[in-house]
Amino acid sequence: MKYSKSLLTAILATSSPIVSAFATAGKSAISQFRPAFTAPIIGQHQYVARQTFSRTTAVNMANVMKLTDPAENLLDGVDVFIFDCDGVIWRGDSLIDGIPETLAKLRAAGKRMFFVTNNSTKSRAGYKKKFDSLGLDIPPEEIFSSSFAAAAYLEQTKFKDSGKKVYIIGEVGIGEELDLIDVPWIGGPDDKGKEPNMGPGGKLDIDEDVGAVIVGFDRYVNYYKIQYAQLCINELPGCEFIATNLDAVTHLTDAQEWAGNGSMVGAIKGCTGQEPTVVGKPSPLMIDYLAEKLSLDKSRICMVGDRLDTDIVFGTDNGLKSVLVLSGVTTEEKLLSQENTITPDFYADTINDFFAESEAKVL
Repeated sequence: MKYSKSLLTAILATSSPIVSAFATAGKSAISQFRPAFTAPIIGQHQYVARQTFSRTTAVNMANVMKLTDPAENLLDGVDVFIFDCDGVIWRGDSLIDGIPETLAKLRAAGKRMFFVTNNSTKSRAGYKKKFDSLGLDIPPEEIFSSSFAAAAYLEQTKFKDSGKKVYIIGEVGIGEELDLIDVPWIGGPDDKGKEPNMGPGGKLDIDEDVGAVIVGFDRYVNYYKIQYAQLCINELPGCEFIATNLDAVTHLTDAQEWAGNGSMVGAIKGCTGQEPTVVGKPSPLMIDYLAEKLSLDKSRICMVGDRLDTDIVFGTDNGLKSVLVLSGVTTEEKLLSQENTITPDFYADTINDFFAESEAKVL
């Protein structure tokens, strides 16, 4: 697998595409999220070694301390929190209890926050609407999604100049982000329910102008989409295979885990033999943007997530502090098992524990 570390240049080459996207009043809910990119300026970016809190981590087994003194062990050493969304802020469409109060306390304590999701089903505009629907007043410039990361990658690689189209396995989020940078696309929701002709002599004709296939989470993935994607990648010279993320499972509801985008990407890997360029976590796109453009000290940034292989690796590989919460897909048993070698600095039941002990002391 390969992760696109060059994504940073697409964003650093301009003055805060997220913030500037909201500077113009009167735009529609979608158009106000248009990223403004210019020609990238390549620079030297050095990735610092992982910064950790004071505790020992064994090499061959997980030895992670549970967060018991958040004021001393966490809050005093962190200026910026990066939160995963599903499994940390909400589960499916249900807000996790206590989250609004905890976020308000963090803001009152002067902490900056950003919300980074690997789920590509919505654009940044779509996620803003979801936050609003859950009663969370999150500024749009604090929201990052893997659908946006896919568009940023195409912008950085000057895909539009090729005159090619993108074939999408995914839902509305990817298409909305591509529309904002004027990259033509086909597939996505339009191919829901389609079936290829598999009778005698049957074949599926593809658009030979496709220059990239983006695979994002798709609740309506079908054999037609898989066949279309494999034909593009296998038969069209130079057609690139891009994945928004490789998450194994996701939370569509709060009742159980559901197969994630890793299953869709795996299907395309299986029939093409190709490895995708991955643009979501743990790719360094979002953290490099935040650190470089906002002049943030990585050693005082904490990644908070519920997944070891994406959220926590995103933190450890990029020199951040990290906290795993048990409100999502990872269990305490899995985290502390001898087989697990991915170790956050601390773990907690939910982010509400960031204040639980300090408030108990006051009482």
